[in-house]
Amino acid sequence: MIQKPSIPKGTRDFGPQETAARNYIFDTIKSVFRLYGYAQIETPAMENLSTLLGKYGEEGDKLLFRVLNSGDCFSKVNLPDYITEEGVNSLALSQKVCEKGLRYDLTVPFARFVVQHQSELSFPFKRFQIQPVWRADRPQKGRYREFWQCDADVIGSRSQLNELELVQIVDAVFSRLKVRVGVRINNRKVLTGFAQIAGAPDKVVDITVAIDKLDKIGLDAVKEEMRQKGLTESGIAVIEQILSLRGTVAEKIAAMRTLFSGGSASGITSETGLLGLDELDELFALVASAGVSCPVDMDLSLARGLNYYTGAIFEVKALDFQIGSICGGGRYDNLTGIFGLPDMSGVGISFGADRIYDVLCGLDAFPKDLRTATTLLFANMGPAEMRYILPVAACLRAEGVSVEIYPEAVKLKKQFDYADRKAIPFLSITGESEAASGQVNLKDLRSGVQQAFDKEDVAGMAAFLRQG
Repeated sequence: MIQKPSIPKGTRDFGPQETAARNYIFDTIKSVFRLYGYAQIETPAMENLSTLLGKYGEEGDKLLFRVLNSGDCFSKVNLPDYITEEGVNSLALSQKVCEKGLRYDLTVPFARFVVQHQSELSFPFKRFQIQPVWRADRPQKGRYREFWQCDADVIGSRSQLNELELVQIVDAVFSRLKVRVGVRINNRKVLTGFAQIAGAPDKVVDITVAIDKLDKIGLDAVKEEMRQKGLTESGIAVIEQILSLRGTVAEKIAAMRTLFSGGSASGITSETGLLGLDELDELFALVASAGVSCPVDMDLSLARGLNYYTGAIFEVKALDFQIGSICGGGRYDNLTGIFGLPDMSGVGISFGADRIYDVLCGLDAFPKDLRTATTLLFANMGPAEMRYILPVAACLRAEGVSVEIYPEAVKLKKQFDYADRKAIPFLSITGESEAASGQVNLKDLRSGVQQAFDKEDVAGMAAFLRQG
């Protein structure tokens, strides 16, 4: 029986046209990263599970793709040890037979890289990384199990100029991509302040995870989740009061200062929350001074679920296309500490290339000339004619012009159809008469303009092809 070809759910194939479009995204992002002094690195697709586990919270750990140890990894496992009344303890079993996992993001591997190569690096160290990551999530629109991230991080500096640079990078990237976006900013210290004045300082993670779902499930469902996590009604009321604040950034910060200074119903103060507000105040002043063109606002409901964030957190959404966040990140003060290098503060941002691709497709915002990699097709008029144009094609390629020669001397209609399907803009029909007179004929298939060149006038041909 012949097996029907397929790929795993949550993954995608990309043909030549899609790959050209994706490279346009990657190249645009790379060019902006380099403008701000970021250098490119790469890390392995697989990391040791000990590197990954515990860095993304309980929900994140569940989404890690684990890789079975090579060989007969179950041969030394006593399976009855992992069977309980509820069934097989699959988590414990997987930890026994899996030592590696596919990377969940690029930030934790980056922290491991920094610690492992610290003697080779100059700090502050600014790096960017464009590679795929994997998450065992439920596939849906805009959410994939395999997707690419484009990360920029600077580590070894606590200055909020770094946060400003990331906002500027977002602004520049999406300006070049011609996508209108909005940037939302919050601070994890402010979220810690939520928990403290709600009388639940030990439930910061529970509150953060719940708030992070506000856009998806609504306020009532978020409140119910907090109840299930053990928050009191009075504590939930304090958090609801915070999430209901409206106004300008300055007005929200002023209202929060009052609440964190003992002005909430609980009367509890939060020094951590006040510190977070100071950082937000400074960052928004920098953004205003830098003249960032895209809208940047403070969103007190923004939580971002990753546990390693400790300061500013960012999220970017397209304004003209309905999809989840297309970019996000934040400040982390001690991510490298778990690998033996404490007090190394960093901040980073990640561009979701797959979602950006979907946005550009939805807005029809890709440049039209991305459809082909070939500029000129030489029609095949026969063996003698091919020998005539082969050195011309070689010289044009040396000038940087992408050239194809049709491989068989078939009917011209078939060769025209080939050029049309590949959106090749120029065609050369150089036959016996052109060869006899030492010329090469070039035609712009879009405008119909046709011009003959001397065989030796490679520069003239190249200029004609580039003008088109």
